[in-house]
Amino acid sequence: MRPTTKSSPGSTKRAASAGKDQGETPFEALASICSVLVVGLFILTFLAENFVIPSGSMENTLLIGDHLVVDRITLTPPASWMPFIRYREPRRGDVVVFFKPVYQPGIDATDADGTPKYTTLVKRLIGVPGDHIHLRNGIVILNGVAQPAGFAQPTTTDNFNEFLDDFPAVPPAEVPDSTESWAVNISSYIQDGDLVVPPGMYFMMGDNRHNSLDSRYWGFVPRTNILGRPLFNYWSFEAADGQLEQTGFSRKLAWIGHVLVHFFPDTRWKRTFHVVH
Repeated sequence: MRPTTKSSPGSTKRAASAGKDQGETPFEALASICSVLVVGLFILTFLAENFVIPSGSMENTLLIGDHLVVDRITLTPPASWMPFIRYREPRRGDVVVFFKPVYQPGIDATDADGTPKYTTLVKRLIGVPGDHIHLRNGIVILNGVAQPAGFAQPTTTDNFNEFLDDFPAVPPAEVPDSTESWAVNISSYIQDGDLVVPPGMYFMMGDNRHNSLDSRYWGFVPRTNILGRPLFNYWSFEAADGQLEQTGFSRKLAWIGHVLVHFFPDTRWKRTFHVVH
């Protein structure tokens, strides 16, 4: 049995006074808040980033209104100042976020002064450097082997499109929304009916393959354009196609009001913390 000691009233007061003296000062509280903000800013700038899905090109893997946390480290070139971070090269089947390699007037946005903006996109990586690719009836034939449809929307007699489903049989020059540079250069990458992915480049497609402007329309994505990969969906809110891309202060203010009013009924609660595959 442990011995017990009695404390005098004086010692109790001194202990209480010492506890008050050790309380956090306003300056210390401000320093703590600033530390949290700095750490959060570092994470959002260098390690992770918020990304919102504005269109249905990746349905049903990603839905319009999905808010994603994007890993910006794993797929970036290794850095000597962060030796303990795990890096790797992009792989077939990865869902990746990247800068669109070309600007398409009338499709892509511009800055306030009219300067073209290189759109940030999210697609599935289909081909890596050296791969031979073609599609037949919507099925990807990769290096001579038919690939499972996986998460992709299936091709049916109702949605079949020769350019999209038998790519690259139909020249992009004959298809609206294809870029002129891709229409001119694609023939140099075709061997025996296959599209051959050149060094340092990647071939991307949306899972909603009949409603996706992807590498079939504008070509390969350079390695340097790849920003990262989505990790999970932290919030999903129902929205129409193009609704999240509206510009102008009044429209954005109206959208904020809509979210506040419909936050609970229009939030897709089942998709909260949904991991992206």
